Amino acid sequence: MAIDFSVEPEFQEKLDWMDAFVTNEIEPIDLYFQGTVNPFDRSNETANALIRPLQEKVKEQGLWACHVGPHLGGAGYGQVKLALMNEILGRVLWAQIVFGCQAPDSGNAEILAHYGNDEQKEMYLQPLLDGEISSTYAMTEPQGGSDPNYFTCRAHRDGDEWVINGEKWFASNFKYSKFTIAMVITNPDVPVYRGSSMMLVPSDTPGIEVVADVGLGTEPIEGGDHAYLRFNDVRIPAENLLGEEGAGFKIAQTRLGGGRVHHAMRSVGVAQQALDMMCERVLSRETKGSLIADKQSIQHWVADSWIQVQQFRLQVLHCAWMIDKEGDYSKVRHYIAGVKVATPKVLVDVVYRAIHAHGSLGVSNHTPLTAMWQYAPIMGVVDGPTEVHKNTVAKQVLKTYKPSDGLFPAAHLPTRIDTARAYIESRLEHEIGNL
Repeated sequence: MAIDFSVEPEFQEKLDWMDAFVTNEIEPIDLYFQGTVNPFDRSNETANALIRPLQEKVKEQGLWACHVGPHLGGAGYGQVKLALMNEILGRVLWAQIVFGCQAPDSGNAEILAHYGNDEQKEMYLQPLLDGEISSTYAMTEPQGGSDPNYFTCRAHRDGDEWVINGEKWFASNFKYSKFTIAMVITNPDVPVYRGSSMMLVPSDTPGIEVVADVGLGTEPIEGGDHAYLRFNDVRIPAENLLGEEGAGFKIAQTRLGGGRVHHAMRSVGVAQQALDMMCERVLSRETKGSLIADKQSIQHWVADSWIQVQQFRLQVLHCAWMIDKEGDYSKVRHYIAGVKVATPKVLVDVVYRAIHAHGSLGVSNHTPLTAMWQYAPIMGVVDGPTEVHKNTVAKQVLKTYKPSDGLFPAAHLPTRIDTARAYIESRLEHEIGNL
């Protein structure tokens, strides 16, 4: 068996093109709109004028929406190729929009592609894939968080309609969205994995109340892009149920599996960028008669960060390879959960060292490091908290083991020595008997 870590020359050319394209064409847009325009706001004429030509160049390269198949206008790449691409795209916020692979639109597109009817695909899926509209995924709730067992947002059937009542929390980009995919409880009398459903809700449906637009960190109150929603007798057509009634949990797990690993892929790029910034900085400043890079503690920071990024990158790529190999997210749950757990830890460690190496400049708003720092805890809670995924890893790993047969564990030395002695003595007796 051969293990080869090289990338096919043809695809490496694509990656090299992406690297230069993101640096030369997309980073300037990101800097130009710094904090003033949200990439999901499709109504901004200036942004559209800048990104539409770039999206066309991406399509010419065959790199548009590569997470979906050719029948939906994408390349249908496997997860390993997507991992290598996302390392590059993770460096710049606007890059995902230009390449047509931004969350939550990418996950919502997969749901619509599988479960939407022809009319829904024409009205919502195609414009979403074409980058003409944005969407929202409404799952978490104020009290229940990301645990569906505690969801209280419910829907009941009333003739040819579903009626939704309840609240959803942190519904990102709702103010810019054309539609929302909401996970609601349709049967509270059975376990959530049989009683929850996914529904397509046009964002302008009467009865949807924006309680607040929640921001991140130091953003102004009421100035954020993550909606706290309340559904007040919101009525939608019966056909807006996506998939079967009660299949919401299964659909969510499939959708979130891909989302989790893609977040990790992009985080590799963020961590590498922080390491690059730290190395440049410590080679550029002197203190007490020598470069900062010559100080032993700084060298340890660089070494530890490089090692963590390498380990993380290989873990993400291996997880991607496992998904491609198995073709089913459910069969590699612990690999996905493992990269989900590793993501915030690596970001916290590497970004903190980079901030510290920059001194006061590192904590200022003159570098992107504080934004990267905020990104780390976000990765710890998005798509489920780290602790839940540790439980998943532990449960899946323990399934591959069994308890010891006797009073002492299998590695108990006195027992092993007695067994070995008996085996060796029987061999000796046999060999000596044949002399």
